[in-house]
Amino acid sequence: MHEFAVGDMLEMRKPHPCGGTRWAITRIGADIGLRCLTCGRRVMLPRSTVERRMRQHLDAQGQPKPPRTA
Repeated sequence: MHEFAVGDMLEMRKPHPCGGTRWAITRIGADIGLRCLTCGRRVMLPRSTVERRMRQHLDAQGQPKPPRTA
């Protein structure tokens, strides 16, 4: 399980229809709010879907963030 924070970026496995794969986290909760960094579209996805579709978790500066260990 990952510890998400507002401002972090995610690289998703499947590209958005605009072609972008990077998203900024805008809201944290049961659902996670994301904003496409290419076109600006905002979406809300369940946390489980985000974790499954995510390729890489980046911090606000674009550096990889390791997953949380138990």
